[in-house]
Amino acid sequence: MPDELSGMASAATREFVDQHRGDDVRELALHAKRTDDVDMPFALNQIAGWQTARTKLPEWAAHHEIIYPPHLSMEQCSSQFTAHVKMRLAQRVLQEAGIQPQRFADLTGGFGVDCSYLARLFTDADYVEQQPHLCTIAQHNYAALALTQVHVHQADARKYLESINGEGTAKPYDLIYLDPARRDGHGARTVAIEDCTPNVLEMKDGLLRAAHAVMIKLSPMLDWRQAVEQFEGSVSHVVIVSAGNECKELLLVLQERDDAADCTMLAINDDQQLEYVLGHESQARLNGWNGEPGNGESSAGSGLQLTVEALEELAERGELYMYEPNASIMKAGAFDVLEQLMPVTQVGPHSHLFVGTQLIDQFPGRKFQVTSLGTMNKQSLKTQLQRLRERQQGEGRKTLQANVAVRNFPLTVQQLRKKLKLSDGGSDYLFATTLGRDTHTLFWCRKAA
Repeated sequence: MPDELSGMASAATREFVDQHRGDDVRELALHAKRTDDVDMPFALNQIAGWQTARTKLPEWAAHHEIIYPPHLSMEQCSSQFTAHVKMRLAQRVLQEAGIQPQRFADLTGGFGVDCSYLARLFTDADYVEQQPHLCTIAQHNYAALALTQVHVHQADARKYLESINGEGTAKPYDLIYLDPARRDGHGARTVAIEDCTPNVLEMKDGLLRAAHAVMIKLSPMLDWRQAVEQFEGSVSHVVIVSAGNECKELLLVLQERDDAADCTMLAINDDQQLEYVLGHESQARLNGWNGEPGNGESSAGSGLQLTVEALEELAERGELYMYEPNASIMKAGAFDVLEQLMPVTQVGPHSHLFVGTQLIDQFPGRKFQVTSLGTMNKQSLKTQLQRLRERQQGEGRKTLQANVAVRNFPLTVQQLRKKLKLSDGGSDYLFATTLGRDTHTLFWCRKAA
């Protein structure tokens, strides 16, 4: 029996894992009683893996037969949420291409989470991984998950691709998926496509010969525009995936296509999804939004005067709201798209914040009501802080508090907090930004109901 599975051969080891799933792993490592029939290192790794999977992969965690890999593989594997996003994306891409899903390959199998979800769409699937211990784990886990259509291959992605492309003229797969390793030979993180393993830029032509569509997971730190250019017209879909307003993945779909073919952008954050075709942003769609459209004009024609005096008057009447787009929209840079889609106006060219005169519950991001605002001149600051002090003292707080964020502003959060003598926290939010092109402005807000 392979070493990776030998720990489970012991009934005592399995019983120990089941009994201590919810216990502190560090405490177990220090104080658990050692016996010859319990493989303690293996048991502790399984408990730690299950505890991670309980929130990251709850559907997997429900199967107690699953074997978990070392910590690094658990850290790098996809979550259940992002795996489901890939399933929906694959379904959509193949449906748009008029392809009935039959054969699929994951050329960078790893722990096998993405393969396990994508494989459910196909009658036949190949998991390819060069590390033997991960292949052994995948073989065991796919049996536990009843994924009998998945075949495990211990092989290098490049060599496997060369072997299947030599079999004939027809494309052997409907979809190929790759998640290149984003660490160099020293274990340091990498971002650039050409620094990852395998280098999918060098494999592009072979991948498109082998499959109708190719899905690639890349670093969320990567500039998606640059990535699209690097693939030289082959990208049909760009998908930015966030969970809990934290950007998790950048997905690209490659297809053989005409130079003039459209490229679709999907910016997803939890249950929010903004979709548009690059170059046709006026036709953007946001799930759940059927309200009044914007006019696509940032200030002059929007009907909203971007001056401190005009906005202050609206705030005093309780008619001014501030909006911060979610992480995926920020990453996409879809600020003009939001202005065309909704009745909101950008605060400034590089502030990435919006204001409007109505509360938009469906806005894809955080929503605030502006209570007051002002500039950075001495008298204005004095007035702003006095208002804040009176409100917070009325609520029983003895020190001034605010959650501070800066956007296109000359001071850092720490510098501004020190200047205003603000402690962190509380229910007030301060956005320091540039109104229009040159007016440094402080917006004092509270979360909108």
